[in-house]
Amino acid sequence: MKDTPRSGCPINLTLEILGDRWSLIVLRDMMFGNRRHFRELLTKSEEGIASNILANRLRRLVEEGLITRADDPSHKQKTLYSLTEMGIALVPVFAMMGAWGRRFLPVTEELSIRAELLEEGGPPMWEAFMEELRAIHLGAPPPARSVFGALQAAYLATVARRAGDAPA
Repeated sequence: MKDTPRSGCPINLTLEILGDRWSLIVLRDMMFGNRRHFRELLTKSEEGIASNILANRLRRLVEEGLITRADDPSHKQKTLYSLTEMGIALVPVFAMMGAWGRRFLPVTEELSIRAELLEEGGPPMWEAFMEELRAIHLGAPPPARSVFGALQAAYLATVARRAGDAPA
């Protein structure tokens, strides 16, 4: 059951859904890491979310309509989480948060390369990424261009380059 909002302000209402420490991280990992199972979200996040917190956030995000929960057709004991259109529509928000973080905070190169590419690509790239997320999460036809693939390739190339730069 949803609580009564403090006000009808759009910023307040958004923060009431997304303003905790973990919700945006879970959505980020689903969006940019294609992590769709509980175990992937639990073990592959850089930030190390606790299992009880993750379970709570997934439940809340489902209740709020940002993600869906369904049985995984490939494995009877797994649950598959998917972004909804409401969740996918957060791509521009993530892009702007990434740009802000790159400008003002001490980010690492490998973890900010995707934000850099999204900032440089601007709204056309965001729209293409949302189209691809609709294919991955909602079953829409796949686009000709894979923004997800380009973002992942840039990340992996940066990680490999930085590993080559590291002293032995």
